[in-house]
Amino acid sequence: MNIDPLSFEPYKPKRGEEYMNEKQEAHFRAILENWRKSLMEEVDRTVHHMKDDAANFPDPNDRASQETEFSIELRTRDRERKLLKKINEALDLIDAHEYGYCESCGAEIGIRRLEARPTANLCIECKTLEEIREKNYG
Repeated sequence: MNIDPLSFEPYKPKRGEEYMNEKQEAHFRAILENWRKSLMEEVDRTVHHMKDDAANFPDPNDRASQETEFSIELRTRDRERKLLKKINEALDLIDAHEYGYCESCGAEIGIRRLEARPTANLCIECKTLEEIREKNYG
């Protein structure tokens, strides 16, 4: 049974609560650690699947199908490896009490944006500008 690692109870800030306090940091740490654990389980599943299902098929079409399947799985794992790096960087920011602030302008990224994308490192305004620049200047 696959459980979405990003399914969690949304954080309900209290009136006048300081942004990125200990409770909020703990909330995001739990989200990020759960996500990391889920990705690591996928890596283990892939390794076992590739070991168990690896076969030397005499038929070239069967071999090609298996190689294609393994190639797709490995590309997915590579993307997840990059995501794991971002998750670890976000956890390091929590440890340094710098999580939740835009690395470009220093503004608060916001609880809801971080819940939607826990590895976000830019506020919505800076991210929008970055995307416009990428679109215009390739």
